[in-house]
Amino acid sequence: MSVPAPRWDIFCSVVDNFGDIGICWRLARQLAGEHGLQVRLWVDDLASFRRINPEIDPAQAVQYSRGVEVRHWTAPFPAVAPGDVAEVVIDTFACTLPEAYLRAMAACAERPRWVTVEHLSAEDWVAGCHGLPSPQPGLPLTRHFFFPGFVPGTGGLLCEHGLLEARHAFQADAAAQAAFWADLGLPPGREGELRLSLFAYDCAHIAPLLHRWEHSARPLRVLVPEGALARRIGAHYGVAEAGAGDVCGAGALAVHVLPFLEQDRYDHLLWACGLNFVRGEDSFVRALWAGRPLVWQPYRQDEDAHTDKLDAFLHRYCAGLGAREAAALRDLWQAWNREQGMAEHWDGFLAHRAAYAVHAELWRRQMSVLGDLVTNLVFFCAKPL
Repeated sequence: MSVPAPRWDIFCSVVDNFGDIGICWRLARQLAGEHGLQVRLWVDDLASFRRINPEIDPAQAVQYSRGVEVRHWTAPFPAVAPGDVAEVVIDTFACTLPEAYLRAMAACAERPRWVTVEHLSAEDWVAGCHGLPSPQPGLPLTRHFFFPGFVPGTGGLLCEHGLLEARHAFQADAAAQAAFWADLGLPPGREGELRLSLFAYDCAHIAPLLHRWEHSARPLRVLVPEGALARRIGAHYGVAEAGAGDVCGAGALAVHVLPFLEQDRYDHLLWACGLNFVRGEDSFVRALWAGRPLVWQPYRQDEDAHTDKLDAFLHRYCAGLGAREAAALRDLWQAWNREQGMAEHWDGFLAHRAAYAVHAELWRRQMSVLGDLVTNLVFFCAKPL
């Protein structure tokens, strides 16, 4: 008789619309698809989930997608018996587990492994906190903290098996790229044209950068997903409520509004573009694996706490660059996050794009040595408590 695969429950509370569920969905897919685990993903916002996975029906409380059981996380949470608790319980980004589920965990004869998968950061303290236990007051339970990261002693980055090989094959295949652009309704690239993906938080002061792009020495085709930033750019060019399929711009600049892409197609967009603006955590990691130059916005926090994350990553990322290249990259990234001075620093950044492309590929190889986050997590959860 075969032994049933271990059961894992993952809880996801959607805060940043797509970043939280994007990471959780990649985590769940890889656990089920590559490690043969029984995975149940609890999500409190199925409408946001559907944007990155069209298979999801927001009206269904229980459904299956790509080998993962998806449950709608509602309040009040349904009654839970100890036998319904998974062997491994993952709460992502310190979301609060339902009280009924916690009581059932505490009542289990053999306590489940409880792990909090935390946010990604390059800050120095992360490696020292990775794997630490936290006994829970009033409960016979201990949770452990699992930190993604960029250095040994952390959990590494999400990267499914075969991703890098698929990326290399796509970037070497001009026909595949042409078919991808055609499927998005975009014309073939013009000679000297730079295609730039722009996935970013709304930016009230983007007009000076748009003006600079209009006067670029090379054609710029900017690809922005539908949403607040696309509407702001559209309004700047007189397009009311710009949505998927709209095109606007002037001079050397053409801005195309794209529909929100599911995860695999978004990877292809990052691979096909010459430069990627990304935000939060999920798109940031995928842009790093794409091996293309990038500009990153951390998730915005009160009192500008996110600038610590930005500075910590810049410190690590720029270490392998020359002084001028590092200064130009740092200037644009910081200006983009302040929403001040982006236009003034654009030309200096673009002048070093070839060096950034080489550096991005070297950085990708360096990160690969750490192993992938999911495999590292499985090994961590297999260790005796």
